[in-house]
Amino acid sequence: MNDGPVLAYERHNKVLRITLNRANKRNALNDSIADAFESVLADMDPDVKAIVLDGAGDHFCAGLDLSEQRSRSPIEVVQLSRRWHSIKERLQYGRCPIIAALHGAVIGGGFELAAVAHIRVADPTAFFQLPEGRRGIFIGGGGSVRIARLIGVSRLAELMLTGRRLEAEAAERMGLIHYLAPPGSALRLALELAAKVADNAPTVNYLILQALPRIADMSASDGLFTESLAAGLSQSSPEAQAGIAEFLASRGSSRRE
Repeated sequence: MNDGPVLAYERHNKVLRITLNRANKRNALNDSIADAFESVLADMDPDVKAIVLDGAGDHFCAGLDLSEQRSRSPIEVVQLSRRWHSIKERLQYGRCPIIAALHGAVIGGGFELAAVAHIRVADPTAFFQLPEGRRGIFIGGGGSVRIARLIGVSRLAELMLTGRRLEAEAAERMGLIHYLAPPGSALRLALELAAKVADNAPTVNYLILQALPRIADMSASDGLFTESLAAGLSQSSPEAQAGIAEFLASRGSSRRE
């Protein structure tokens, strides 16, 4: 049996730590976890400015709990896939940057969940795998889009075709993870990064989460125009005005010394 809820929560000032809490199932994703994500997203405290996502026990997440999938009809599988698409859209395009702390298995649906994060930190125990093809299954949690954009369609296809295990160092080399932390320290580093990110101007964080991925989908001309609009919105915010005034004041002080 699991101890406590399927998602555990812990506040660190402006940072909310969300922990997948099915360690006895290697944090496999199920309907109860989907329910919990929908609940926390609906009731997010406005004082939360960043999220750290991690997993209890020895693994981040070993994928979808296949014990719940045996009796689903094709349309039920489609509906479940679309439900997870909706949850991950709300995570990726919410107002809070997400930092994932990865260790142990990051497999299948867990790999797809990690791809939602804006910053990924892993320790050397982390490994990534997409074994669905060996079980006759095509991925359904958004990986065909998100993972492909992180590492390219060719690399994604190879991982899906072979189901091979990708170690943390190789994942860092191909740009899948941003930080490779010392053993056992991925969570600590993720919390440190989240605290820094949470102190950014909320307008800038929001524009990074909302505008940047959309700019990537635009033509160069449309992207540059959207960038100009985002720059204009950010620079007119109270936080930006205060930051500019502080910078100019510090320059004036240094020149007088």
